[in-house]
Amino acid sequence: MSAMLTGFSLSLSLIIGLGAQNAFILRQGMRREHVLPVVLVCAISDAILLIAGAVGFGLLVKQSPNIVEIFRYVGVGFLIVYGSMKFHSAWQGSDGMDLSEKTPTLLLPTVLTAIALTWLNPHVYLETVMLMGSLASQSEDKLSFTIGAIMSSFFFFFSFGYGARLLTPLFVKPISWRYLDFGVGVLMWIIAAKVWFH
Repeated sequence: MSAMLTGFSLSLSLIIGLGAQNAFILRQGMRREHVLPVVLVCAISDAILLIAGAVGFGLLVKQSPNIVEIFRYVGVGFLIVYGSMKFHSAWQGSDGMDLSEKTPTLLLPTVLTAIALTWLNPHVYLETVMLMGSLASQSEDKLSFTIGAIMSSFFFFFSFGYGARLLTPLFVKPISWRYLDFGVGVLMWIIAAKVWFH
């Protein structure tokens, strides 16, 4: 249970970072268009990448045991840089989310966009495959850790996609994005500290 909770919380902390994929989900959720296919694509893709990271990284560790330490340093560096980028975004601010465009979108282009934003994003391989795969390899119970991480993906994407409509009045205001980016930056640095010292 401890490994499952660790996998759940670490995965959630990484997913919650607002990037192109999450901004797309947020926009679809606020517009209430094709939410189920979008969140399913994102959650299933994340599960595949998490499993690939846990299994593939385990095989890599057997061949080269020092790889865990290397990816630990790479992972910490990535988290620090990513957190810094979020702090910078919070400092710079944004224009909020423009929902004035009311033209309905077709299902196929929407799903293809979700696939592209997931699988063509280099960060997803650093975060989901390398970093989470490395952490899964260090866990005493790799299976429970990975199951917890997958549960986190489904929980987040479904909650985020369907809960987005409640955030519509909030996220049209630029200040809301600044607070969110700042919070994500803090989370990234906390995780970096935990990975470094554990």
